[in-house]
Order: sequence, then C-alpha cells, then structure tokens
Amino acid sequence: MSGRRTGQTGRDRLADAILAVVVGALGMTVAAFDEDTTALDHALIGLASASLAFHRTAPRAVLAVATVLGTAYVVHAHPGPLSALPVLAAVHTAARVGHRGVAAVGGAVFLAGYVATGPGTQDVAERAGLLAGWFLCAVVTGLADRNWQAYLRQTEQRALEAERTREEAALRRAGEERLRIARELHDSLTHSISIVKLQAGVAVHLARKRGEEVPPALLAIQEASGEAMRELRSALQVLRADEPAGTPALLVERARAAGLAVDLTVAGEERPLPEAVDRAAYRIVQEALTNAARHAGPAKVTVRIDYGTENEGELTIAVEDDGTGDPDRPPVPGTGLTGMDERVTALGGTLRAAPRADGGFAVRARLPLGERV
Repeated sequence: MSGRRTGQTGRDRLADAILAVVVGALGMTVAAFDEDTTALDHALIGLASASLAFHRTAPRAVLAVATVLGTAYVVHAHPGPLSALPVLAAVHTAARVGHRGVAAVGGAVFLAGYVATGPGTQDVAERAGLLAGWFLCAVVTGLADRNWQAYLRQTEQRALEAERTREEAALRRAGEERLRIARELHDSLTHSISIVKLQAGVAVHLARKRGEEVPPALLAIQEASGEAMRELRSALQVLRADEPAGTPALLVERARAAGLAVDLTVAGEERPLPEAVDRAAYRIVQEALTNAARHAGPAKVTVRIDYGTENEGELTIAVEDDGTGDPDRPPVPGTGLTGMDERVTALGGTLRAAPRADGGFAVRARLPLGERV
C-alpha cells in the first residue's frame, strides 16, 4: 500500500467506513437488478467499495485497487454507468491529495475497459461520454477541495502569526513601560538620596568645625547614603544601556581585583553568540559574582561556561561558591535572581539558583544557542 499517510481521528475512520458502505450498497443494489450478475461480480463490487475505507492513508493504492476491480467487473458483466461509482470515488480522493496524473490515468483505464467490452453502438458511446464527464468532475472537485483545504490552513496560520505578533508587541510595550518606570524611580531616588547625603555631610562638617562630637547615627546616614548612591547609579547605568560592557572573562578579572577568589573555566568551542544570549550570559555571570561577593563571605568561586559539550545546542553557565549558603535556609529571591530568571525564561532556557547540598550557593543556567553566527 502506498500513498500519503496522514493522522486519522475516530470520526475520520467512521466517515471513511460509511463512504465504503454507501458506495458498496449502491453498486450491489444496481447489480441486483441485472439477472446476469454472478457471485464474482458481487465480490468485485464489494472489494472495490471496501478499499475506499483506506483512501486517507493510501489514496494511490486505493485508486489502483478500485480501478483494477472495477474494470474487471465491467469486462465480465457489462453493467451500466453506475458501476463506475467506486472508481469515481477513488479518483476524487486521489486528486484531493494532489495525485492528479494518477487519478486521470485511473479514470482513463476504467473508461477504456468500459468502451472495449461494450458493443459499438451510439448508446455505449453516449454512456462513455457521460462517464468521462463524471471522471473529469471527480478530478476537478478533488483539486478544488485540495485548494480549499490549503486556503483554510494558510488562513489559520496567518491568524496564529497575527496573534503571536500581537502578543510580542504587547510584551515589548510592557517591557518598555517597566523600563521607563524603573528609570524614573531610580532618577527620583538618586536625587532624593543625594539631598540626604548632602545634608548629612553638611551636618558632619559643621559639627567638626564647632569641635563637637559627630553623632554615630549621622555618620551612619552619611555612609549609607553614599553606598546607596553608588548602587543606584550603577543600576541606572545598566537600565539606560542594556548592552554588556565587556565579557564574562572581564567580569572575573574585575572580581579578582576586588579581592574575590574566582576561577574561570571555558569548555567547548568558544564562538560569537546571538546578541540576546550574549547579553543574558554577561548579566547572569555579573549578578552571580555580585551575590557571591555580598553574601558568600571569604569563599572560593568557580565560573564555568560550556559551549555545547554537555548538551549540544545549549550554552551552560555555572557559578558556584563554597561560602555560607545553607540548603536548609534557601534565600528569598530578590531583584537580582528574579531578573536572571526572567532573562533566561525569555530565551526559552532554564535557571536553577539554590544553596548547594555541601554548603555554598550555585547558579546554573541553560540557554539555547540557536544557529551559529
């Protein structure tokens, strides 16, 4: 059995069985009124009709079976035009899935057998012409049905594409709005903290000028406001320019210069990455090293970047430390971990950030590499 195979539902199989039964019943009924019909003729009609139940899975094979059995029937019994029903149905279904040439050949073979076995009278010629018209209609309607189904599939695809485009545009607008709000908040907070730092500095200066003891709370305010200013400016710089300002290797060198013990390992063939993946990898390493510097204490940190050796088609980033992380007390995700997770999820990857079983903390991200650039 040959032909194009397609997935079938229970409803499709039931419809195919009904088609075979209806065509077979019509053929058997017409043959019953012919006194010369034999058991062989009934068998040929039944088998030709039964083959139609498989027209979805093997349209060309069904056409061949129906044509051979139908032609054998007309050669043996010389019936009327309705004997062509199984072949007509097979021609239509074959043309419907794109086998136009095979459908035309099947119809021509049956017509040749029908004309060759009948007496050369005008009545036979008229019947043959009528059958030829039927077969032509079967081919045309099959092609029309095929084009209509293709049009429906194309329309559905366009609708899905339009919906996906709308969703992407909405997500982009939402991201732009969140970025705008974040920038305004940072600008506003930076200004307010600058005023606090300035006032605290003036108060400290005046106290020292008068020879008075500077209150510890005032010094704490001055120090905390300065630290907050530096962090806010750093965050604002990231928001205003989301492009990486270097490479993960440069981040590791900066961390080492700041006193953090960091080892970097690169596995696989290092190569240029898609822009979005490159930016996400940079930010993940940056945030993981920042968290290690703040929370791990005097710990050793390892950074491993794998270009597809663990899993072909993925970039794997692992940042681990042997610091104070406790598996019994998992941290509450803050802005940094949430941001990493959002970046990885947006690229279709996975992120795991949690304390290690033997102490310390581990960040492991998998990012799809896509096509090489």
